[in-house]
Amino acid sequence: MAEKRSARRLAASGAALAATGWALRKVPAELGGKATGERLARVLRSPQFHDGAFRNPVPADLVEPGNAPKILAQMLRDRNERRPASAVPLVASPATPPSEDGLSAIWYGHATTLVEIEGRRVLFDPVWSDRVSPSQLVGPRRLHPMPVPLATLPTLDAVVISHDHYDHLDRATVRALTATQTAPFLVPLGIGAHLERWDVPASRIIELDWEEDAVVAGLRFTATAARHFSGRTLRRNDTLWGSWVVQGAQRRVFYAGDSGYFDGYARIGAAHGPFDLTLIPIGAYSPNWPDIHMNPEEAVTAHLDLGGKLLLPVHWATFNLAPHPWAEPVDRLWLEAKAKDVHLAIPLPGDRVDAGDAPQISPWWELLKPPTPPAAR
Repeated sequence: MAEKRSARRLAASGAALAATGWALRKVPAELGGKATGERLARVLRSPQFHDGAFRNPVPADLVEPGNAPKILAQMLRDRNERRPASAVPLVASPATPPSEDGLSAIWYGHATTLVEIEGRRVLFDPVWSDRVSPSQLVGPRRLHPMPVPLATLPTLDAVVISHDHYDHLDRATVRALTATQTAPFLVPLGIGAHLERWDVPASRIIELDWEEDAVVAGLRFTATAARHFSGRTLRRNDTLWGSWVVQGAQRRVFYAGDSGYFDGYARIGAAHGPFDLTLIPIGAYSPNWPDIHMNPEEAVTAHLDLGGKLLLPVHWATFNLAPHPWAEPVDRLWLEAKAKDVHLAIPLPGDRVDAGDAPQISPWWELLKPPTPPAAR
């Protein structure tokens, strides 16, 4: 009997190891590729690249390895506060139709946003995977599903990537879009190496340095500066990060990607604005990394620097990436926007906002706030 139990345990252990090995087989590909040839030559010529890496326009302190234990302890505390108390309502079929010649947007969660500008469709930082990690066994998991399946997206005119972190550049999503769509991918310098490793045809990759532009489907795309970093491994800053300007005949959109606040927003606004719509991150901030993610008040300041009309906040509600409570970013944003007379749109994931006729805000997140712990009352 004991021998049978031992045999069963060995078999179970072997099966578990085999399953783990099978699940981890994709990790090397998830890490992406490395620039070579002419792509590497462009990287080396970039004004943003020196001393072996891309650099920020304003120096930014990143998270130091020595702070990791403290940050991990923070993330393990008050975990219930950092997730919605119940299921986040999703919109699969927006009641508002797309504007045929104007500007509308659908925020799907985190940074993934579909912008419909003058009859064209631009998808920013698409991530449909369940986890943002090199493995779907570990890493930050969705706090709400995607509102719609990837396969149901309409025909896209462009896919735009801000940088190569896993919550903004997702291999599975890129491969699916490569198979189901024909739109080109517009990316900062170096990221084309990741896409080529994932079988995106070179003809569908447009790599730009800051202040370089390209015209796609009648829209002008300009890569602009950001204050952040890059890397899909422990090695950082082999690829460039950035923000994006999308300009049609009459409408202009700014997407910040990931960035700490810096004076570059005023320069971008002066050179490329004003903007009918800004997509600006408001979540995943912390005193431990103040230079690489904006807090909500800084997001409002950036929007004003840019000459923005309507601010649609992104980078919150979907993944647990920082110690702050789940709804804190949007609460702080709403208060700051009222104080600065900034026009906001805060849609449910999957709903459409018409930038020319955005509805009055309904604070849907209030019903999803976790109860405040007794010690914090």
